[in-house]
Amino acid sequence: MSTTITFWGTGDSMGVPRVYCSCEVCDEARREGGLNRRYRSLVHLDDSEYGTMLIDCGPDWRVQMESAGLKRIDRILITHAHFDHIGGLAEWADMCRWLNYRGEAYAMEDVIAEINQRFPWIQRNIDFRPITARLQFGSWDVDCWKINHGKNGYAYAFRFTHGRSGTSWAYCSDAIALTDEQVIPLQNLDLLVLGTSFYHEPFPFDSRSVYDVTEALELVRDWKAKQAIFTHMSHDIDLRRDYGLPDHVSYATTGLKLTLQG
Repeated sequence: MSTTITFWGTGDSMGVPRVYCSCEVCDEARREGGLNRRYRSLVHLDDSEYGTMLIDCGPDWRVQMESAGLKRIDRILITHAHFDHIGGLAEWADMCRWLNYRGEAYAMEDVIAEINQRFPWIQRNIDFRPITARLQFGSWDVDCWKINHGKNGYAYAFRFTHGRSGTSWAYCSDAIALTDEQVIPLQNLDLLVLGTSFYHEPFPFDSRSVYDVTEALELVRDWKAKQAIFTHMSHDIDLRRDYGLPDHVSYATTGLKLTLQG
């Protein structure tokens, strides 16, 4: 039994290239096959038991679906209601309408309430299922908990634990200044997917919303992750550079696939 995690999007809220920017990273991303081209953060999960689903559904969802050659998604987990994580929901709902089926979206109750406020018609085509306890998909137990998102308020993270093998991984794309309690589910993971917008963010800590790479490297060490992948990257990160990351730490690239054995 295995789960394949594919990174459809690895960018921050504005993606790369930024429309207004002509830095070296953005210009490289504009070229055909640019290594730094990053759509808004989203991962596709393909499991031999429960099928497929996404974590988040940002405004690049249609392009991501086309790139993957897929014409249907049945289930989505949502981390929070910021536009770069839910901007594609309207298109997904329209796809559900045309294909005559109802999608399933799992999120915390406050996130669902905010989505319904923005898209008051969306429940015609999507069943929103509030997360009130541990979820189960196939042999994976999934826990969801609230995390600090700095100046942007809060978000939620997901931890997947395999019921038989104990294999565990977590998706925590938008976080900073986590409390001791919020950190507990992120410890001793086989794989940690963590958001890092900058390599070293120069702005005051209380004005920021996501960890930077220098901070994340310390967290990976402290949390004892066997492998870590950094995502949610801004145009500050140049994937052509060698940042001297440890062997068990790397940056996500568009289309990167990882397989976890259950």
